[in-house]
Amino acid sequence: MDFLRGGERNLMNFKKSVRILTAGILSAFVLVATGAVGSDADTVEAAGGNMAVQAAISGSNVNVTASATSAPASDDGMLYLFAEPIYSDAITTSALASAPAGTNATFSTPLNANSGDSRLYSKFIVAAMQGGQYVPLNPGAYIVNPEAIANKTFGRTVTGKKGLIADPAKLANNELSDLGVKQTLYNIYLGRIIGPTQNGSYPTINYSYNGRNYQFNGLVVAEYDNIFSTFTKKGIQVTATILNENDGRAPQLIHPLSRDGFACPYYAFNTAEKDGVDYLAATLAFLAERYSDGSHGKVENWVIGNEVNKRNEWNYVNISNLDAYVNEYAEGFRICYNAIKSRNANANVYICTDQQWDRNRSEAGKYDGKDFIDSFNANISAGGNIDWGLVSHPYPVPLTWAAYWTGGAYYKNLVKHNVGSAYVTMENIEVMTDYMCSPQLLAPNGQVRSVLLTEVGYTTSQGEDYACAAMVLGYLQAANNQHIDGMIMSRQTDSAAEIGQGLALGLDNVDGSHKSTYECFKQLDGPNAGAYVQQALALRGVSDIGQVIYPR
Repeated sequence: MDFLRGGERNLMNFKKSVRILTAGILSAFVLVATGAVGSDADTVEAAGGNMAVQAAISGSNVNVTASATSAPASDDGMLYLFAEPIYSDAITTSALASAPAGTNATFSTPLNANSGDSRLYSKFIVAAMQGGQYVPLNPGAYIVNPEAIANKTFGRTVTGKKGLIADPAKLANNELSDLGVKQTLYNIYLGRIIGPTQNGSYPTINYSYNGRNYQFNGLVVAEYDNIFSTFTKKGIQVTATILNENDGRAPQLIHPLSRDGFACPYYAFNTAEKDGVDYLAATLAFLAERYSDGSHGKVENWVIGNEVNKRNEWNYVNISNLDAYVNEYAEGFRICYNAIKSRNANANVYICTDQQWDRNRSEAGKYDGKDFIDSFNANISAGGNIDWGLVSHPYPVPLTWAAYWTGGAYYKNLVKHNVGSAYVTMENIEVMTDYMCSPQLLAPNGQVRSVLLTEVGYTTSQGEDYACAAMVLGYLQAANNQHIDGMIMSRQTDSAAEIGQGLALGLDNVDGSHKSTYECFKQLDGPNAGAYVQQALALRGVSDIGQVIYPR
């Protein structure tokens, strides 16, 4: 059944709310409750119009400011502040503060950090009494500066853009150092971490967060400790992708609308129930704190989900409308963002899209990366802008063809040097970074958001020389684009499963022997880089690097 006719109604009933989204921006319709805790909500249009509301930490308090072009109507001449759970879209709590009704209002309430009444993840609502009911005047404002309470602010590792997805079986050898790897990517599966240790050699880790006790698997955490500390000792900056499997180990993390039996590697976070929100926040806070100072290894970049614009493939939830789907993802993202940044102020937190940019697809469960970014940005801006970054996977088109310049007209037509390009690859990566320079997409500080390329790969199935040339040209694009903070190649060692799909992406063969792309990768920023550039240009059929590289 189409979600707008069935699934969306189920979500509304589940949350006892109505959420109307237009072009990614919360509409002027708001939710009203009688004021009694736990009461059902009615739908009413705010008589006073919406207010612009921002919530920010100041010391031990949250300061909330509200403004409007005209004073909202109010039965008693007052405005009221409420702090609702992220999964609530109605007023279910008691007012925390009040201010005279006017075009501007200021409120202050305790943050209650690290307590059972913490408001770090709250949705702040300003309301007026109209007709005997509290009428919300904004759709919900979230804290925009969780880093203000971070207890870790260690400096970031900045050594270069050249990255590689490492083979964990080879951490003890010298390959990563020999290759000059500066960045790497590793996956964290939340279900593996949650719950007690079954191996007595690794005690269960007990963790207290916001007045609640949690248990984490000491054996699994020790595995991540070893991996991340090895990378850190080698001077490699680590990016971790947070993934939500549905393997039965942490059912509380699975969204209610992801529990219909649909098969998918990863699922949407549970932002609809208190238990899901609590566990997600606690687990991310634990991870961010543990991997911040280097004593267990350091993770500096956190990616929330994999290619989340492909809902049915990598982030399943039974919501087909783009803006409604993005809203659920954005709620989970905010939980992760606040948990991470409130522990490590210098961490970066990213969304992740694939290389399909503006295809104008009609397939259910697949959204263009550009459309997803637009909707996500509008959603986050409406609730309080934060410093999110963008991760992309600009593989060639098709993925199985490293020598993209030899492809047929159909594939070449998919990769253009304008914002309407169907795909964004390393050939036209400037399309994406140019778009991220748009005024509406800038970070709160007015700068271009961080962009990381965490999966870029060229198969050697058509020949190692072509894969090497594509790698060299791709790296030159990244090296000459100031807005790209890293390019992580996939991968150190071939995957047998991927080879069967025509994707021999490794620098090493399955047996461990080096391909010629090993030395090519090593020299991307090495003394012999120039020779490899000339070879790449010759294979590409051009003599001037300016014909194929688009500096930014």
